[in-house]
Amino acid sequence: MKKLLLLISLLPFLLLFACTKDFEDINTNENAPSEVQPELLLRQVLYGYGNAMSYEGFVAGNLLSQHFSMIDFNLFDRHALSSPQEGGNPWPILYTALRDNETILELSRENPARAVYEGPALVMKAYLAMTLTDMYGDVPFFEAFSGRSTGNTQPKYDEQQRIYEGSFGILESLEDAVGIMDGYQGAQPLNGDILFNGDLENWIRFANSLRIKALIRISAKSDPADQISAIVRDGRFLQTNEQNATFDFAAGPPNSFPFATARIGIFNVFLMSETAEGIYADSGDPRVGTHFRPSAANGEFAGIINGIDASSAITPDNFARPGTIWRENTGDHDFNFMTAWETDFLLAEAALKGFISGDAQAYYESGVTKAFEYWLTPMPGNHLTRSSAAWNEDRGLELIITQKWIASIGNAYESWAEWRRTGFPALKPVEASLNGGLYPVRMPYPSDEQALNFENYQTAAAATEDNSVNVRVWWDLE
Repeated sequence: MKKLLLLISLLPFLLLFACTKDFEDINTNENAPSEVQPELLLRQVLYGYGNAMSYEGFVAGNLLSQHFSMIDFNLFDRHALSSPQEGGNPWPILYTALRDNETILELSRENPARAVYEGPALVMKAYLAMTLTDMYGDVPFFEAFSGRSTGNTQPKYDEQQRIYEGSFGILESLEDAVGIMDGYQGAQPLNGDILFNGDLENWIRFANSLRIKALIRISAKSDPADQISAIVRDGRFLQTNEQNATFDFAAGPPNSFPFATARIGIFNVFLMSETAEGIYADSGDPRVGTHFRPSAANGEFAGIINGIDASSAITPDNFARPGTIWRENTGDHDFNFMTAWETDFLLAEAALKGFISGDAQAYYESGVTKAFEYWLTPMPGNHLTRSSAAWNEDRGLELIITQKWIASIGNAYESWAEWRRTGFPALKPVEASLNGGLYPVRMPYPSDEQALNFENYQTAAAATEDNSVNVRVWWDLE
């Protein structure tokens, strides 16, 4: 009897042993890959991030830049940035892309057959890190992707200056990426590349243009002259629209511009802003008809003030709505990582400020011309000689950033970042502010951080006056 009881008590362990012996061999599909392929991850980083962030750009970035106004569900437009509704939460988008990109980096360094992915992955790491820290300031970065190897699930927040200028930071990653791609001699193609179809030379151009952008962005804190001059002498940066770091949306689902499939009721709460009305009208810019559709009531491109009280009685048909490129004609629309026209505007600013010896006017006019081409809109023959668009060195920075603002509509949070850095173009106070009438100068850390990374969040919150949206990031001088 005792032997029988012993056998019964051991039965679960015997069954467990029997079930787990050779378990891996039995349950492994020899015809399926046992690890993720870098080409699949690269496409996911590029398209997945671009798709999600283009939605953010439409519903939230365009409100902070005052291209659009929102007349309902508009807490974000009234600057309650901790209360995102249709959009306004780019944190998980960026960290998902950074995590997947880090896996590509690891795979490229573990296996020489995948070395071709290292350079592009470093470029994307710098791009994503720059987007992240420019919005939030200090963020978890250097420890944020080591959880699998170290068990660290609560990474500390790194200072923005170190993320830009420190070892393994943005600038070093871009410089290293160019060196790695220059030295690549393997035969393995770069698959999954929806930006450049595997062309490493264009990835080098992208890296150098992005490096110019990073150097200009922190130029109030660190002199960029020598580094930008060296890049210009090298000549490998984005110089034509054919070289742009963009991918095309399709004319219809599933790869159309993501907001194109939103319900029409949500689409219709976005109207042209009063700020946009004035900026386009000032120079008679015909891109207004590409970016907006005129008022249904009077055929005019009329804008409404940002941040209205949603209970206000208005007639939406009196105002211009977003153009057909955002919904009906998304095949003409791109997601924009970096372009030749943005590079021209950056170099125009560099020349204006004496960082390089080039002609600021020539760079400016080249940027305007390419931006019209990018938006598939013919530029009037006299556009660059009219009083409001013609080059004027005394107003040079204002002209450069205003033209960049027009061309950057929908491009994530880019125009808001440039407004914080330069003060251009002049944005208007919102009508019913939920931020004490102050214009936000950073995004707040999301509430999940307080729950999941409490001690490090507390330190970062204390450094930003309890996670205030009114505390400037390191590079942003008042």
